[in-house]
Amino acid sequence: MQASAAIMDNSQIEEAHTHRSQTGKSGQATEGRAGMHPVRVVIAGGGTGGHLFPGIAIAEEVLSRNKENDVLFIGTGNALEQSVLGEKGLKFTAIAVQGLKNRGIINQVKALVLLPASLVAAARILKGFGPDLVLGVGGYSAGPVVAAAWLKGIKTALQEQNILPGITNRWLSRITDRLYLSFPETRGMETAEKALVTGNPVRHEFFDTAESGQPVRETKEKAVKPFTVLIAGGSQGAHAINLAMQAAVEQLSHSEGFHFIHQTGADDENMMKAAYAKSRSRSTVKAFFGDMARQYQAADLIVCRAGATTVAEITALGKPVIFIPFPYAADDHQRLNAESLVQEGASEMILEKDLNGEKLAQRIEHYKDAPQELAWMGSRAALLGRPDAARAIVDDMYQLIDHK
Repeated sequence: MQASAAIMDNSQIEEAHTHRSQTGKSGQATEGRAGMHPVRVVIAGGGTGGHLFPGIAIAEEVLSRNKENDVLFIGTGNALEQSVLGEKGLKFTAIAVQGLKNRGIINQVKALVLLPASLVAAARILKGFGPDLVLGVGGYSAGPVVAAAWLKGIKTALQEQNILPGITNRWLSRITDRLYLSFPETRGMETAEKALVTGNPVRHEFFDTAESGQPVRETKEKAVKPFTVLIAGGSQGAHAINLAMQAAVEQLSHSEGFHFIHQTGADDENMMKAAYAKSRSRSTVKAFFGDMARQYQAADLIVCRAGATTVAEITALGKPVIFIPFPYAADDHQRLNAESLVQEGASEMILEKDLNGEKLAQRIEHYKDAPQELAWMGSRAALLGRPDAARAIVDDMYQLIDHK
């Protein structure tokens, strides 16, 4: 399927709504989900993988409950949204909207001028699709869509990934019916009695990959198995981490038995391929991995940013990790995310200001030679994982929809 294949226009949305009015709520629930009547859900937000992927995990859970369930994503229409949602065959449409924070006075004025049109466009889409509930997952487009749903009297909810929420979710928390929180220590939102700590939902593919993994090799084979390090800076890569790895791999090249899996982002792909080739290190280098679940599963150690979705995926799989938080994330929320695991012995953290090739090489070498410490870290991470997050959210969404 092409990346744009799932994008819907208003006529298609209205046609889907007509079909819903004809079928009503008499559909049969899927096996093991008796009594789960058909529902229609809009998931608003995205822009980055950190917002989009939890929404996909929730959509997968909704669609698994009943064959007549329907989900529509409303985003900004950027390349990531179109590619990922198109590949998964999920319905998607876009509205024109811009962010306000840290964008300069001129861009802020433009965003404010655009906002009324965004609200009108969102209301038109909601009228055509007829959702039972609108869920905001953060990002620019969540604001007008959730606000329009609230004005129309549609049930609304937010899914917040980070300990410190972004400005959109902080504002929307005042008007929504439910808040699904990833961390019990989440702050800065109007939580009151409408907050539910569920954890951050993880896509089905992560658990499917884990369950289908190969059995542990015998000791003789394990002795020659390379120590596999996954380096991932997010869906766009991370230049600072790439530069540190470029220097680190030169120092690690004398050590045999490494395999580096590196998601570089488009700008640094050639640079890192050349660095690994020069050091003669075994490597798999791509700008972006579409099968990140498989890469996680192969890794003995992960080096990555500390976005909330990454934290959720790592803890769900129980993987040891060195976090290098993005220092310019809003309100430094990535550092807070990482610290929550460091305090539990579930990860190590290197701040970007302290990052260099020598230090990164030393820590990678350390964990290669300390399998018991590595296993302990992974086991601590697993204790913090919430693999049932999507199920808990959808269970509660049904209760919200049914509560008049």
